[in-house]
Amino acid sequence: MKNTNSTSNNVVTDDEELDLGPSKSQIKRECQNLINLGEEILKLKKEEIQSLDLPDEIEQAITTALKIKSRSGLKRQRQYIGKLLRSLESEEIESKVKKIQHRHDTNTAQFKRLEKWRDHLIENDKNTLNEIISRHPEVDRQQINQLIRAAHKEKQNEKPPAAARKLFKYLSELEDGIN
Repeated sequence: MKNTNSTSNNVVTDDEELDLGPSKSQIKRECQNLINLGEEILKLKKEEIQSLDLPDEIEQAITTALKIKSRSGLKRQRQYIGKLLRSLESEEIESKVKKIQHRHDTNTAQFKRLEKWRDHLIENDKNTLNEIISRHPEVDRQQINQLIRAAHKEKQNEKPPAAARKLFKYLSELEDGIN
């Protein structure tokens, strides 16, 4: 009869380190993160994708994915893009994508703030005008007052908002530091 209690020769001592690498679940999470990164890249504009300086093979895969209409085909292509991203430093690409997305969020917030300012100015809100002047002391007060009056008249006469658009453009230029 054989002794089944014998110990194996593969016993790890305290002096040796046992490095099994990442777990299967960790590998799956990393792969899914890369697929998600690929999906975020697909949502970007063509110029923004080009600004990422991706290798030609990945850019070609992205271009192909943008042309695919089939759900299952697109899913396979996204997985392929994720596979290609594994061979790169994905952290750098991910940070570039997040920067582009953050720029969009910032632009949206600025746009909404400018719209709010414009609407308050048209309603003759002096606090908003004071806020704009304190934020931008270089503002041409005569010009902004003319734009406000014209936009206010337009609104009263229910005319198309040409002056309101000019006021918005002027506020936008102030924010961008063009004036």
